[in-house]
Amino acid sequence: MTPHPSSRVQRARENLSGRLSEIRKDAGISGRELAVRCGWSESKSSRIENAKTPPSDADIRAWCRACAAEEQAPDLIAANRQSAEAHVEWKRLQRTGLRRLQESTGDLYRQTKAFRVYVSDVIPGFLQTPGYASALLSSISDFRGTPDDVSDAVTARIRRNEVLSKGGRRFSFVLEESVLRYRLCGADTMAAQLGHLLGVMELQNVAVGIVPFSEQRVIWPMPTFTIFDDQRVHADTLDAASTLTQPSQVELYARAFERLSQQAARGAAARSLIAGAVAALG
Repeated sequence: MTPHPSSRVQRARENLSGRLSEIRKDAGISGRELAVRCGWSESKSSRIENAKTPPSDADIRAWCRACAAEEQAPDLIAANRQSAEAHVEWKRLQRTGLRRLQESTGDLYRQTKAFRVYVSDVIPGFLQTPGYASALLSSISDFRGTPDDVSDAVTARIRRNEVLSKGGRRFSFVLEESVLRYRLCGADTMAAQLGHLLGVMELQNVAVGIVPFSEQRVIWPMPTFTIFDDQRVHADTLDAASTLTQPSQVELYARAFERLSQQAARGAAARSLIAGAVAALG
C-alpha cells in the first residue's frame, strides 16, 4: 500500500530533524546552549529536533552556525525544501496514462540550459524516433497496466524533444554500448533509430559518448539519470522516479557522469560502435 502523503511528509521531517540533532551532538552542545547561541527558546530547539515544528531556512542556517557546521546548511535547506513527493511511484505518475507524464516536464526542459544524460538501458528520450518511442512506451504501458494513450504520449514526447534543436542549450549523452544492442522493437525500427542517432551526433550542441563493452571499467554501469544544469537530478528505478536537489546529491551524480564520460568512445570510434550494432541487426 502506498503511504499517505502526510506520512511521507512526516518521514521527511523526521529525517531532517535527525540530521540536525546529530549536528548538535557532534558539536558537543546541549539543546539549551544551542538555543542561547541561536537566540531563541529552548522549547523551539526541542520542537525542531523532535520533528514537531518544521524549521525555516533561517532556522537551519542559525542551527548550523551555532554548531560550527555552516558547510552543511545548503544540503539541509535543500532537503527541507525538497518535497516529500520527490520519490514518487511510477504507478501514481502514470495512472492517468503516459501522455500527461511527457507533458509534465515541458517547463523544466525549456528552462534548462545544460543537460547531462546517462543511460544503460534504452535510447534516451531526447534521441528517440517516433517508432522506437512507440515500441518502448507500449511496453511500459503493458507492463504497468496504464491507460493506453501511447500514440498521444509519443506525440507529446517528440514535441517535448524540440528543445534539442533550439538554440542556447547543450546536451551531453553517455550511453552504454548495450543500449545500441537491446531489441526493444523490430529490426527496421531499430535500424532507423540508430541511423537517427548518427544524425543527431552531427549537431553542434550535442555530444554523444558510448562506453564500449570492451572498456576496462573504472566505474560500474548504473541506472539511468539526467542532470539538469547543476540544480537537480532525475534518477529512475523500476518502481519510482526520484528528484534530487541537495547540492551533495547533484555533485555525486555529476562526479559519476564525469567518470563515465571519461570512458566513452566519441567521434569515429562511437560511430563505428553504432555501425556495428546496425550490422548485427542482419
